[in-house]
Amino acid sequence: MTTESGHLPVGFIGLGNMGAPMAKRLLAWPGGLTVCDVRPAATQPFTEQGAASAADPAALAAAARVICVTVLDDAQVIDVVTGPAGLLSTAVAGTVIAVHSTISDQTAEQLAAVCAERGVEFVDAPVSGGAGAAKRGSLAVMVGGSDAAVDSIRAPFGCFSDLIVHAGPVGAGTRMKLARNLLHFVAFTAATEAQRLAESAGLNIADLGKVVRHSDAITGGPGSIMLRETTRAVDPDDFWFPILGHVRDLGEKDLALAVELGERLDVPLPLAQLAATRLADGLGVGKQLLGKETA
Repeated sequence: MTTESGHLPVGFIGLGNMGAPMAKRLLAWPGGLTVCDVRPAATQPFTEQGAASAADPAALAAAARVICVTVLDDAQVIDVVTGPAGLLSTAVAGTVIAVHSTISDQTAEQLAAVCAERGVEFVDAPVSGGAGAAKRGSLAVMVGGSDAAVDSIRAPFGCFSDLIVHAGPVGAGTRMKLARNLLHFVAFTAATEAQRLAESAGLNIADLGKVVRHSDAITGGPGSIMLRETTRAVDPDDFWFPILGHVRDLGEKDLALAVELGERLDVPLPLAQLAATRLADGLGVGKQLLGKETA
């Protein structure tokens, strides 16, 4: 089913902190928008601006052909898709169900198999960038699914994102999100370690935060080194070797100085100590590649 405009009608389930700003970007979608939430009041701002509302996922699936799901966890996603009043009770063949919630990749694969029995496409499509990016329409979406399914969601997803990466088959989008968030929260933990060191050194940690945000906005932060297509060791003749070798040399020097400062201030720095031993090999330019013994 397509509308007179030739665009597929879109449905959106889950109008919380992330879902609401994403769905708001779809209010102008030419194919029309139907929304659904367990809290009826959450749909009111949308219906006031022309969206239709559905009492449950089943009613929404009867009206939409691309369906976005942004609920809390695996259990809620499973219920929305396969429950008594779930999407599969009414979804017609060719419908695409896209789950933006961060769930288990195995749950995504299992739901895709159930959906396939009905001729329904399932994609796992977690997002990155937070509510602010959703409001601006600048989310990154990591999609796992078939080529056909990804093609059908690109246009509506473009309302709330400006980067759509087809990570691979179903489950791949979730696996990419987990890898991305691993970096996110390990970095947060490292930030707390840096704050403890700075505070013990008598520094203003709010000012430190300003410096970090300012410089990361220029350098790109940890993502600035994520440019290679493999994690294999870098050949000394490779273009990347002197670049990453320089990063290694600076990093090992600065980490050693930070650890030494922490020892003087009696501030444990376990992540810094671990980084000092893992940085070279992690970058692919371990000392053994220079004919030296590995640290």
